[in-house]
Amino acid sequence: MGKRLAHITPELKKFIENQKIFFVGTAANEGTVNISPKGTDSFRVISETKIVWLNLTGSGNETAAHLAKNNRMTIMFCAFEGKPMILRLYGVSKIYHERDSEFHEYLELFPENVGSRQVIEMDIGLVQISCGYAVPFMDFKEERTTLNTWAVKQGKARIKDYWKDKNTESIDGFETQIFDD
Repeated sequence: MGKRLAHITPELKKFIENQKIFFVGTAANEGTVNISPKGTDSFRVISETKIVWLNLTGSGNETAAHLAKNNRMTIMFCAFEGKPMILRLYGVSKIYHERDSEFHEYLELFPENVGSRQVIEMDIGLVQISCGYAVPFMDFKEERTTLNTWAVKQGKARIKDYWKDKNTESIDGFETQIFDD
């Protein structure tokens, strides 16, 4: 049922581009494992072995804190429509903040979003496909606009204040490095 590949094939790239949600898994060497659902137009395949995704402002910043401690990351896509499949991308990641030139270069790949917090780049070491036979069918209705509406209402200055209050450390007390120089 499972298949392992060294890279993203053209067919898998098309599958990724058609998905409305993906899941990101990270963990430091100790502490809590984090799995976050991600949506909106925030994922790009750069090459067969490199992806980037736009991390938007949220109530926590676990991914950034974990990647500062351990750069391993797993991304998972599930087919909720059509042919069943689960696709996992395993690799090592770099996180770029507003202070980094790479952040601004990659930011151009995505629709403008006031809540843009980080861009994460992952070098893929393994692509795994599994059956997904038990993943339920779910119909996509529409994107939620709540986060983007909130970000626009806050404006960039108030979002940075929010980062200071909510996004500087993980639930385990690990620094996210969001304001480091």
